[in-house]
Amino acid sequence: MRSVLLVALAVGCFFSTVGDAQPARQNRPNVVLIITDDMGWGDLSSYGATDIRTPNLDRLASEGIRLTDFYANGTTCSPTRAGLISGRYQQRFGIEAPLANAMRAGDSGLPATGYSLPQLLKSHGYATGLVGKWHLGYVAEKSPHAHGFDYFFGLKSGFHDYYTHHDGEGEPDLWENDEPIEIEGYTTDLVTERAARFIDEHRGEPFFLDVAYTAPHWPYQVPGKPSAAPDNARHVMPTDAETSTRADYVAMVEHLDEQIGELLAVIERAGIADETIVIFTNDNGGEWLSNNAPFFGRKWTVYEGGIRVPAIVRWPGRIPAGTVSDQVGITMDLTASILAVTGAPVPAEAQLEGANLFPVWEGRAPEFERTLFWRVGMGPGKRTAVRRGDWKLMVDGMHTYLFNLRTDLSERNDLARVRQDVAQELWPLITEWEAMIDAEAAAYRPAGASNGR
Repeated sequence: MRSVLLVALAVGCFFSTVGDAQPARQNRPNVVLIITDDMGWGDLSSYGATDIRTPNLDRLASEGIRLTDFYANGTTCSPTRAGLISGRYQQRFGIEAPLANAMRAGDSGLPATGYSLPQLLKSHGYATGLVGKWHLGYVAEKSPHAHGFDYFFGLKSGFHDYYTHHDGEGEPDLWENDEPIEIEGYTTDLVTERAARFIDEHRGEPFFLDVAYTAPHWPYQVPGKPSAAPDNARHVMPTDAETSTRADYVAMVEHLDEQIGELLAVIERAGIADETIVIFTNDNGGEWLSNNAPFFGRKWTVYEGGIRVPAIVRWPGRIPAGTVSDQVGITMDLTASILAVTGAPVPAEAQLEGANLFPVWEGRAPEFERTLFWRVGMGPGKRTAVRRGDWKLMVDGMHTYLFNLRTDLSERNDLARVRQDVAQELWPLITEWEAMIDAEAAAYRPAGASNGR
């Protein structure tokens, strides 16, 4: 009986990896990767939410492992997604901000190197699909298909109107493969429908499915209530006269949870639930209507509220149910973990930078210390951070902060004034990392055009 891997942004495991012969079919699990967009760390009941009901994701946590110290590769959409697809720090490809909409992005995006996560899985005999948000390029050579996805349905920009499916410029942005498509429906529901279809069509063979929901990213359009004004894909702020509310956001998240429940039910009806790993996560910290508590900051910042994200992994019979882990992880660890669990050969040229975390999640190996980096912005507005163990050094413009994340989750107690020894140990790590990634990124510039959001 073959294994099945369902990922709500997470992954990993342990079967044979690089250089091994093609494993038997039963050792090639399916992978379903579920990613939400701009959800706050504290917006799930299992993560402390009191005003949002998320029974399906909470059940997922009770049946698997809930991760407390998991991070996004970036502070915004495109960077984190580039980290996932490439398995490397996205700055190496010059992607440090969200790509602009198609009219302004040109040919920017993530270059297809031949070593993308879906490409390596496809080469390993997997059917590969992406349903939902891409946001890594519009031209053919930087499309989902170029990176190894057999099937794509969704949007190529960072957001669109949930009902008209027009982007922020008012242009149509709904695609099936590389062809524009017009269908009616709320985007979250359409993503679930196409994801369910993909699972049913490929249930008899190994498959990798990236389910990239746009919710609860703005525009904050409540399900079942299309706006009277067409093309309402804009980012309202709390200072706007006609703004959105937390209640709107809650409705979007609760509907999203229902849709994830529908997707999990499809897997159960297919008879593969006991062989499916489910992993859930988000692409970056929440926006202004989100709840990132107990952390400070939000999307676009390197404070914990901008980069720490919820993540849940379920694998019946392999991961003990109802467990919690503070093993530090990051998006590109999912890449390494997926490739490890599927036994997909990984050539040295892929230069993966993530770690396979399944041995820890399964309880077969002890937790281990990580050193991870983040950067957003350039020039005077640049913000960088490094976490090693419990210590985090953050540089924001001219200011350098030092926090112990084990005792100060909200990053309110700056210890730079008393622990210069730690600051002096961590600072060179940032400078060396920046020099390394910038040297490689020079070959890809210009790339990663920003739309300011």
